[in-house]
Amino acid sequence: MTTPIIEIQDLTIQLGGKTILNQLDLTIQQGEILAIVGGSGSGKSTLLRSILSLIPIASGTIKFFDKFIHERDEKEFAKLYQSWGVLFQQGALFSSLTVLQNIEFPLHEYTDLDAKTITEIALLKLRLVGLNADAAYKFPSELSGGMQKRVALARALALDPALLFLDEPTAGLDPVAANSFDELILNLQQALGLTIMMVTHDLDTLWYVTNRVAFLAKGKVLEIGSMQELAQSQQSAIKDYFNGPRGRAAKRQY
Repeated sequence: MTTPIIEIQDLTIQLGGKTILNQLDLTIQQGEILAIVGGSGSGKSTLLRSILSLIPIASGTIKFFDKFIHERDEKEFAKLYQSWGVLFQQGALFSSLTVLQNIEFPLHEYTDLDAKTITEIALLKLRLVGLNADAAYKFPSELSGGMQKRVALARALALDPALLFLDEPTAGLDPVAANSFDELILNLQQALGLTIMMVTHDLDTLWYVTNRVAFLAKGKVLEIGSMQELAQSQQSAIKDYFNGPRGRAAKRQY
């Protein structure tokens, strides 16, 4: 993992007159699974949204494959969006569309493929996330929470992205479904060579899935490293976060 896919330097984000991120630096290496963690209000979701260009930057830079995001024109932005996939915390599936139509949606939006090919790709992505073809014609409301997450992941993978963003991927899942989803993420990353950036509070996910973890506090990356390294940190905020009863229980498993 030597090639940076994203480089963030001196990133400052201000919302409602309040500084959320303050001269933050972060590099995401190609092929790694990087998690962003921190207490409530530390700027995790803000960081994710700023990379996705969903909120304005006050100052600083974000590079994607060695080119500044803000220097891209509209056509380049369209290509950029095709090179990443996003799994939102609540799935964000279209309730009025079937599972198959949800997965097909980005293919219709960003490609000139014919309808038959789009359907074939969507069914392939559905199988890729461990769902059978009989789920294709159901509506999201007819699926369990875990299945909805898998459909949303299939949609995020529809355009074969180089970079995958996951926002609280196991939130709302029972322990069995969460463990199964962790396995799926890890298997897909290894099989497809994905680079993954996730925001999560799930300590089991952090220990089992990630290569590196960036801990945010006061709008900056307080420390970054493997879970083994962060678990031994002497910084009080990190110690409190990872060494509570739940943190110790998760650590013992791995």
